[in-house]
This record gives sequence, C-alpha cells and structure tokens, in this order.
Amino acid sequence: MIYKGKHTVLGVQVDAVDYDAAVSKIVDAAHDRRPFAVSALAVHGVMTGVMDKAHRYRLNAFNLICPDGQPVRWALRWLHGVQLPERVYGPNLMLEVCRAAEAQGLPIFLFGAKASVLEVLSANLLRQFPKLKIVGTRASKFRQLDDVEWENLVAEVRSSGAQIMFVGLGCPRQEVFTFEVRNLVSMPVIAVGAAFNFHSGLLAQAPSTMQRYGLEWLFRLLHEPKRLWRRYLLLNPAYLTLIGMQKLGVHRIDSASLKPPPSHVLYG
Repeated sequence: MIYKGKHTVLGVQVDAVDYDAAVSKIVDAAHDRRPFAVSALAVHGVMTGVMDKAHRYRLNAFNLICPDGQPVRWALRWLHGVQLPERVYGPNLMLEVCRAAEAQGLPIFLFGAKASVLEVLSANLLRQFPKLKIVGTRASKFRQLDDVEWENLVAEVRSSGAQIMFVGLGCPRQEVFTFEVRNLVSMPVIAVGAAFNFHSGLLAQAPSTMQRYGLEWLFRLLHEPKRLWRRYLLLNPAYLTLIGMQKLGVHRIDSASLKPPPSHVLYG
C-alpha cells in the first residue's frame, strides 16, 4: 500500500497513491459514512483546473485525486521525485472499489449515462461481483437540473441506503457534481469518467501496451476523432510545455488565493 501525500501538478493537488491505498481510503470513509470526494485525473482533467480557477479550487478540495493518466504519474516523478509502480486508472479503480464493496457489504449507487447503459453496466458488475449490492441507479438527464430535480436526486441517493456513489458524467461535469453533492450525501462520491461506457461495453478500451506507454489518448482519438481532437491535439502539447516550465521553475500556478465558487444547480 503506497500513499506519499499530495503534490502539485500545474496547480492541481494530485495524490501519490496506489490502488490499495486509494481503495482503503474510500472504504474507510464509506464505513464512517463520511463525505469523501474522489476523482482520477488524466491530462485533460488536470488541464481543466489549469484553465479555470474556480474548477481548480474544486479539484483541490477533493479528498483524493488519483493519477489516472500515465503522463500525470510521470509528472509526479519528474517534478517531485515520487515513484509509483503504476497509475490509478479510473475504470480499474471502480472495479477494485466494487470488489471491496462486495466483500464488505457496502451498497453502491450508480449515477450518470443513459438508462440503457446503466442496465447493462449493472448486469456486468453483478456478473463479476455476484454479491455486490447495487441499491440505486439514476440516468443523467444531460442538461441542467432545476431545484426540485436536484433535491429529488439527493433525496433518492440518501434514502437508497448506498454507502458509495459512482458518478459518470464526463470531465469536468462529474467533478463539479461530486464537489457539490458530497456533503449532502455523506459518503464517498467517485467520479470515474468513461468507466460506465467501458464496463457496459459501449466503448472499447485501449490495448494494455498502449495504456502502459501513455498512448491511450491516441487510441481514443482514432475512435472518436470529431469529439476528442481538440482535447488531445491542443491540450496534450500545452500540458507537456507547462510541465517543463514548472520543472524549470519558470511557471507556477497560484492555488493558495483561490476562492470557493458559488454553489449552483448542476448538470445531471
């Protein structure tokens, strides 16, 4: 089990953590019924914090930010000398948390995606973890929620008996949602990105070799070029440039003076 604290990557506080430590922290919070915000960030996730001060505040208020992308894991080593054996990939973290939840009787709630995706996702999770308790699912409306819808969603999660909530809304919406909802539901809320689509079979995952060498972005770009070309072809070079500048000490992003963003009704 490895946990070596939080370290700034372009102003975003990333936890130097492995799967075992991440799962342990999440499970402990679930047993305590304690608010605990979690996300696993790749380059795009880090860059959302670089470009938006309000969002950087949100990310730095998370209890656990895992290094999802290999370039984020490598940045921890280049910038801070922190060695990790592997990244903590959001889809795999979801499975490891489900494994622990099954073993320890912790009910889960799934929020996001379409109803048809949640149906297949639930079936696939139960096939892999037969004793897992899925006590609630709610599909995204893919728009802003009004006050009543937001209150109903929170009430549904609270009354479900869930002790862990997974959120799959896409970055950065899922991190905004997680930041806003965690104190209202008093449980770990884990933003897992494309995990819902991967584990339901809607999207294919990159081969393990491409993942190991930090080329998952290329695999996804080839499969969804219209949706993802700006994210990868513009943000990846910017990320590498800024990492180099942080390493040289010529670029520092101020996070100490950030102010809390106003609460608001959310996309859900």
